[in-house]
Amino acid sequence: MTITSPHNPRLKELRRLRRRRERERSLRFVAEGEDLLDAARRVGWPVLESYRAAGAALERELDAQESIEVDPALLAEVSTLGSGTRALGVYEQRWSERAEGPLCVYLHGLADPGNVGTVLRAAAAFGASCVALGPGCADPYSPKAVRASMGAIFAVPLSRAATPAELPGERLALVAHAGDPLSQVNLEPPLTLLVGAERGGLPPEVVEQCERVAHIPIATDSLNAAMAATIALYEMSDRKIRGARPKPGDTRLRRESPLRPAGLQPAAPPSRVRPA
Repeated sequence: MTITSPHNPRLKELRRLRRRRERERSLRFVAEGEDLLDAARRVGWPVLESYRAAGAALERELDAQESIEVDPALLAEVSTLGSGTRALGVYEQRWSERAEGPLCVYLHGLADPGNVGTVLRAAAAFGASCVALGPGCADPYSPKAVRASMGAIFAVPLSRAATPAELPGERLALVAHAGDPLSQVNLEPPLTLLVGAERGGLPPEVVEQCERVAHIPIATDSLNAAMAATIALYEMSDRKIRGARPKPGDTRLRRESPLRPAGLQPAAPPSRVRPA
């Protein structure tokens, strides 16, 4: 049966999940597009409900044995994509009870969901073990963050941390024009990388709780927060592969496994821990 009424209860639920309050109440979220649904399937994250545009020829099969067909115009109406979507799925959120090492990324005050999603994508690419969200962060399960993660939302464990004391390993604060250049800092895990918002940065009381402070040398005043986190994660990953900082003129690489194998890996099993 194809859903043809805009008043269908299932479509009403999809509309409600656009709101953060409803996502936090139900601990559910929506992923749109065949690529994201396929990313969830590959790591074994089960879909609760899947929807497809009636008559659409999808490039990939959906997880559910029977996806629910929806009139294309109605599916486009509940979609948060400007161009609409041919497929979407409803999933249960997963929250770890605590941040885990050996390499954790802590975000503080990142209110832009696109930045949060981009950091998740970088964390998956460079083998971070988790992303912890501090006060003032956007919802990582919002539609914009899920899209920006490009499937990493299903691969990188998420947790909440009210203070740096809850973070694993040594704490390294990225602060513009402060501390040592990142290239000169010891980055051996276990380690937590702390990143603040582009405009405000990390609050002084957060920086005071960190063992080390570093900056990325740039020619301008600041970097986008997600870009800064990505550069730092690349530096850590590159150093792990090399094994040690190379001497000047030494171009040899010592091949070792990175912190985590490349590619999407499953996040932790579902937890009913509610966001703070």
